[in-house]
Amino acid sequence: MSDYNQNPYGAPQPPVAPQQPGYGYPSQAQPAQGGYPGQGGYPAPAQSAYPAQSGYPSAPPVQPPYGYAGGVQPSNGMGTAGLVCGIIGAVCSLLVFLWFFGLILGILGIIFGAVGRSKVTKGEATNRGAATTGIVLGIVALVLPVLWFAFFASLLGIGAGL
Repeated sequence: MSDYNQNPYGAPQPPVAPQQPGYGYPSQAQPAQGGYPGQGGYPAPAQSAYPAQSGYPSAPPVQPPYGYAGGVQPSNGMGTAGLVCGIIGAVCSLLVFLWFFGLILGILGIIFGAVGRSKVTKGEATNRGAATTGIVLGIVALVLPVLWFAFFASLLGIGAGL
């Protein structure tokens, strides 16, 4: 067994300041100095291989220069919504039994596409093509049901002998 006065983990050493602050490989560590009297030959704890941190504060965050918005993401949601509504509206208008949904989605495609185009001209968005395609497909979704009605009306007129 060990004596009650002996510390089996070694005595704590006071922190030692580095001789030269700097970068690169640390200088050779000083030989361990003895701990408290009556230690009984236990080795001193190992020195840190890295120099101590300096007392200087960290650098402030980098700010964008004056007049530059920097970091603002473009909001392409309206142009994309116009494109999606225009595509689904045109498909629904092609299918005769979904013409009502085609009309509603066509109107929404035109509205969202127009708002998306206005955001592009203001510089808030970058998807001019998607917004324009949403407007065009919204118009197609509005025109197709009218063409279907004209087609079926002509068929009924021919069938009725008028």
